[in-house]
Amino acid sequence: MKAPWVPQVPFNRPTRVGGELESVAEALSAGRLSGDGPCTIRCQKLLEAALGVPKVLLTTSCTHALEMAALLLEVGPGDEVVVPAFTFVSTVNAFLMRGARPVFVDIRPDTLNLDETLLADKVSERTRAIVPIHYAGIGAAMEAILAIGRRHGVPVVEDNAHGLFGKYGSRSLGSLGELGTLSFHDTKNFTCGEGGALLINESKLVARAEIIREKGTNRGQFLRGEVEKYTWVDIGSSYLPSEILAAFLLPQLEAREWVQERRKQIWESYHRALAGWATEQGIRLPQVPAEASPSYHLYYLLLPTPETRDRFLHFTRERGIQTVFHYLPLHLSAMGRRFGGREGDHPVTERLSASLVRLPLFTSMTDEDQDRVIAAVLEFES
Repeated sequence: MKAPWVPQVPFNRPTRVGGELESVAEALSAGRLSGDGPCTIRCQKLLEAALGVPKVLLTTSCTHALEMAALLLEVGPGDEVVVPAFTFVSTVNAFLMRGARPVFVDIRPDTLNLDETLLADKVSERTRAIVPIHYAGIGAAMEAILAIGRRHGVPVVEDNAHGLFGKYGSRSLGSLGELGTLSFHDTKNFTCGEGGALLINESKLVARAEIIREKGTNRGQFLRGEVEKYTWVDIGSSYLPSEILAAFLLPQLEAREWVQERRKQIWESYHRALAGWATEQGIRLPQVPAEASPSYHLYYLLLPTPETRDRFLHFTRERGIQTVFHYLPLHLSAMGRRFGGREGDHPVTERLSASLVRLPLFTSMTDEDQDRVIAAVLEFES
């Protein structure tokens, strides 16, 4: 049997800052492993202060944070939710599970974020939420998106899985809409393997969010001594992460300045080294609008054609470099077609999705790792 291929430079290695095992050991010694223990609370308070968000609730995944958003907004059958055609399935599934219908919007060719100039025509009297993502941690055009949401009385939920500590203007991504979500998945800047958070920017939603997260009970009020016993008061599920996950995450959040600076160095090194080559080869590098400050989550290339993209993937693999593509257009998926998706509906999404390649970028990437990637990329001719 053929041995599996092992890249010399993988696409990703999970972030580690050095204090994770000690933090987990302390949590084990404390004797409480269920959710909302001391480490969970410290993570939440840290994020609230760093992001300027009134309330943060850690969750078991970004998917679950989105599901909580759908429950909080009382999304149901007959409702519509506006989402970019270029995003991860969770952005849609969380609302689809409540009976809503996705309405897809094409993306901008510069940032690959939802095209705000197309948004107003997609909003109807049935629209219950607008859910932009911040692709690659580069902020979507939130000023325009929020204005359209306000004009139609539709809340905005930021899927900020890529954008923790990125900014739009002076404000943190995830803090602008009524709700925001974060991911602490294995591939993200900060990770506990699987995890997420719900960012609550509307204070009126906080109390119900705590109940939904606690299986529909008022257990949080009971633990704070606000009621004598807790009981079932609303719909909900078990969205709390264990204290072990929060303990693993906490040292990384405390080292956020170092993590972000290192990823910025790697991102900017790619950008400088590949600029001339990209121009010569007709290849496009990420574009960052003046109002956006990236989170430096990923670095991508846009090749001239799908065939060129496939050649590039093979070319880098032969040189021990693991490069990967990203989202396929949701409207052309098996599920998307069930909602009327057809080829040609969202041409920018279809074209860019077929030509995008992501380069290795991880916090522990060495200069030697990156030099190897850059040398291989510079050899490629489109």
